[in-house]
Amino acid sequence: MDIAHYDEIEPFITKDGSEIREWAGRAAAPAVNQSLAEASLPPGGATTEHFHRLSEELYLVTAGAGRLRIEDEEREIRTGDCAVIPPGARHKLWNTGGDTLRVVCACSPPYSHDDTVLTEDEVG
Repeated sequence: MDIAHYDEIEPFITKDGSEIREWAGRAAAPAVNQSLAEASLPPGGATTEHFHRLSEELYLVTAGAGRLRIEDEEREIRTGDCAVIPPGARHKLWNTGGDTLRVVCACSPPYSHDDTVLTEDEVG
């Protein structure tokens, strides 16, 4: 049985610049067909716009507020919102609130740097 506890997960930075703690997937408890992680963005932070060649992503906002762009559509997001990001869809996330934006991300197939294509210069 594989169980990952949040406090024991080593965070890492994804190709889009967000800090990730992966509960299940390639970096944590072994999952073959999907991954589950939490992305954190500090106030004023943003990801680098990108897309995934193969992975469909689900974003569930668990804390904070921000703005999400998928292709040419932008919406404000807040705790309790869930967005579906199809494979191949360009997307970018901004933290527009005063607290850390936390988003649980489910990817199928599992997240990988190799499946991530940046579509703008990296956020520095």
